[in-house]
Amino acid sequence: MAEEIAHEIVGVRFEDMPNTYLFFRNQVNARVGDLVLAETERGNGVGMIVRDNLDPKGSDSRGTLKKILRKANDKDLQAERERRDLERKAFELCSQKERQYRLEMHLVDVQYFYDRTKAIFYFTADGRVDFRELVKELARALNTRIEMRQIGVRDKAKLVGGMGSCGRELCCKSFLRDFEPVSVRMAKDQNLTLNPSKISGVCGRLMCCLTFEHGIYKDLSRDLPKCGKKVQLSEGKGKVTRQNPFEGTVMVEMEDGREIEVDRDTLKKNSSS
Repeated sequence: MAEEIAHEIVGVRFEDMPNTYLFFRNQVNARVGDLVLAETERGNGVGMIVRDNLDPKGSDSRGTLKKILRKANDKDLQAERERRDLERKAFELCSQKERQYRLEMHLVDVQYFYDRTKAIFYFTADGRVDFRELVKELARALNTRIEMRQIGVRDKAKLVGGMGSCGRELCCKSFLRDFEPVSVRMAKDQNLTLNPSKISGVCGRLMCCLTFEHGIYKDLSRDLPKCGKKVQLSEGKGKVTRQNPFEGTVMVEMEDGREIEVDRDTLKKNSSS
């Protein structure tokens, strides 16, 4: 029975949402890569199945999963294109009104509910913004409920997307569900240069990858001597200057000025002798 339940759970991604959400397949014959119509809190929306045969004990086990309704048909895809067109027009209108009222805000994105009963306008600003008149005009022109939602620079990067310094799509856009605190200590533990331009993402904050890579570095370097520690080798005494946790080695500067690479097995052997 458990295998049957797991087989019925699929992961779906929606174009305007960076996360993957779990749904019951609901006996719909669809595979990874297929577009489907699914129930969401914003109405019935079109998304793509990106994962299959998932474990129901995953991160979305907190509540009842919604269902896949059917494979997306031409009518569903046309409705999705029309919704996208409405979002573009709403963005242009809001940008125009923003300049008209000289509001100190920067519009980032507009997202309509799939049933078009509400439109959310995401923006950044340094402080509070009085947008009451703006909301009235938008509601009157667009004939729908309006929500103005102020976001931070990390949320902006998640909405807009982009490429990181690693050459891959931003983690926040591709798979990260929640933002976790990132500290300079994590960069230090990973032996990174503490240059803001080197350890900051496109949002200007410390890179999110420092968080989920930190545990790996900690585990791999657990039995390696820290930088600055003095060690005794067969070649003599020296001081650790760099760590390479993935290779399991350290660079040691000897008293005579030489610099040699030593692996963890050699370090253990010398420490026990």
